[in-house]
Amino acid sequence: MFREMRSRKQELSRQEVADILHKGTSGVLALLGDNDYPYAVPISYVYDDGKIYFHSAKSGHKIDAIQRTAKASFCVVDKDSVVPEEYTTYFRSVIAFGKVRVIEDDREKRAAMEKLVIKYAPEDTAANRDDAINRGWKPLCMLEMKIDHITGKEAIGLVKEKEKLNRL
Repeated sequence: MFREMRSRKQELSRQEVADILHKGTSGVLALLGDNDYPYAVPISYVYDDGKIYFHSAKSGHKIDAIQRTAKASFCVVDKDSVVPEEYTTYFRSVIAFGKVRVIEDDREKRAAMEKLVIKYAPEDTAANRDDAINRGWKPLCMLEMKIDHITGKEAIGLVKEKEKLNRL
């Protein structure tokens, strides 16, 4: 169902993909928007156990698109260095494909939100995190993307740099 990567040499390992998703702070969620136009929105996220969690308002373009079709893709760019002398960029990125659902169960929703707040405020106290979640609870919607397929890719220049280092 999903295409294989054309440039297999540039494919990142599962561990490299997971590392990028864990350390990234934002990505772009792509959905089927109004009138079948793509709708891509930058968004904060947390990756955990093969799933990606996002927070959202309870209504709006994103929620309407998810209700229309759960299929989505999510992209995180880990590196994007312009190399003018080579007319290229040295990039590293991940693209995940999956289905997004609105988390309805309050316990599951709270657990997902706790993962998100711990990622972005890991040094904060549990009491402060709880207070922040409680203050924003009423308008909060949590989304879960179950990953069906995922790939990571890096620029050929980065592949060559790795090969050079391995030979040393």
